[in-house]
Amino acid sequence: MDTTILLVDDDTELCESLTRLLAMDQIAVSSANSVSEGKAEISSKRYDLIVLDVMLPDGDGRKMLQKIREESDIPVIMLTARGDAGDRIAGLESGADDYIPKPFVAAELVARIRAVLRRRVGGRGSTLLTGDLKIEISTRRVLRDEEEIALTSAEFDILVALVRRSGECVTREELIQHVLGRPVGLFDRSIDNHISSLRRKLGSQAGGNERIRSIRSLGYCYTGHLRA
Repeated sequence: MDTTILLVDDDTELCESLTRLLAMDQIAVSSANSVSEGKAEISSKRYDLIVLDVMLPDGDGRKMLQKIREESDIPVIMLTARGDAGDRIAGLESGADDYIPKPFVAAELVARIRAVLRRRVGGRGSTLLTGDLKIEISTRRVLRDEEEIALTSAEFDILVALVRRSGECVTREELIQHVLGRPVGLFDRSIDNHISSLRRKLGSQAGGNERIRSIRSLGYCYTGHLRA
């Protein structure tokens, strides 16, 4: 199996069912039941994606996520027993690529994992140039005036989707369905949180112009011009 994910969760039944389901897609699963075990796994092996529970026996998964983000842009899907919007927003702003409230059907988590992994390897073309940005598809790097900007996997994919259609409105529904790879929820604000983070990290265009413009009730537009 070429793809390996790490599941950090103390629910052994979930770990076992997820391992069985993903094996059908030739995806191997390693399990860790605590923050300390998860950190040990990350330091000793290379993983393609991490599924991380918020509430672990020896610590807070969100703090572990912050440490991961200091060193890596590996995709991370957070799991939480807290279903409120504030908790999900906090997780996304901390760098999670997706956030799934418990309880959930294991097949839904598998579908989210597949979607994130497809985004990770599904880029077309080699480099996108727009204004002061250089976006390297194959290496998933973004540089502003040759200085690298650290983006999460979801932020990178959203930026690429917007830049490829520079000057056009890309609807929130398109971004959720085709970029994040999931159905649109009535109160799903995850795209808005990712956009907010992108704006903060990328700053304004040269001259102070807004880089990503909100189109009221529709979606978002990247205001720069894509260079050949």
